Amino acid sequence: MEPISLYILGCGSAKPTLRHLPSAQLLELRGKSYMIDCGEGVQTTMQRAGLAMLKVGHIFISHNHGDHVFGLPGLISTMALLGRTSQLHIHGPEELSAFLETVQKIYCEAMEYEVIFHPIRTREHYLIYEDRSAEVWSIPLRHRIPCCGFLFREKQSLPHIRREMIDAFGIPVSQINNIKAGASWTTADGTVIPHERLTIPAIPAKSYAYCSDTRFTPGLAKIIQGVNLLYHEATFANEHLTQAERTMHSTAREAAMTAKAANAGKLVIGHYSARIKDEHALLNEAKDVFANTILAREGLRIDIL
Repeated sequence: MEPISLYILGCGSAKPTLRHLPSAQLLELRGKSYMIDCGEGVQTTMQRAGLAMLKVGHIFISHNHGDHVFGLPGLISTMALLGRTSQLHIHGPEELSAFLETVQKIYCEAMEYEVIFHPIRTREHYLIYEDRSAEVWSIPLRHRIPCCGFLFREKQSLPHIRREMIDAFGIPVSQINNIKAGASWTTADGTVIPHERLTIPAIPAKSYAYCSDTRFTPGLAKIIQGVNLLYHEATFANEHLTQAERTMHSTAREAAMTAKAANAGKLVIGHYSARIKDEHALLNEAKDVFANTILAREGLRIDIL
């Protein structure tokens, strides 16, 4: 399987700074591009990263706060200028619908492509989208307005058939897919060659969880258990726990507690408060709980191998 690649396009919080842009990410999975949140400046960071805007077919929005959606009008308009004709699907809370309708009515009436909105029930954990490559599940989060995260699960590919077995037993090409799907092979003399001997197991499917703005929720770990890569907001350091509780955000330590309880492979923290001048303090706080933690930054690419 190809690696899943995550690109950080913005990892700041509500107040833009000279150091960070608002939340936006792009996930590449088996040749498809999925955008996650769409803060201001996303078009510029995509160009700097060499990412094609027209490849994005689905955008997943966690909640209707400006730092997660204000990049949508510009991106939708630029896609039209680039000659887009294929549909663009946007998934998000019902509250996002009025914003999108206004944007399209005022700025995008003459577009040659269709924007289709899919409302998400943010309080439920359920399958919101799937294609041949992946499933996307909603993750209920606790914020000041309806908000959810997203769990991307790569679909498991079939085992690989061993070339030497094809040659040794004269297996015709027409039967290869049947064997990959679990069939055995019977030779001309009646000998049954089991499926397990004929194939090599596929590399296990990978997963990515995006946990946007949220208050620390112990039950979250159960939903994302065993995830390969977890992005979790870490707006504040633990010394500002009271403010995190008041604004319904998480501290770096709490993000790490979630990663540890979920047995995540790696944690990346972001959504930094504008008051944070050195994110390494957040990193150290998180690594005290979960060692395999890294900092998000604009332009960072993380491959899930």
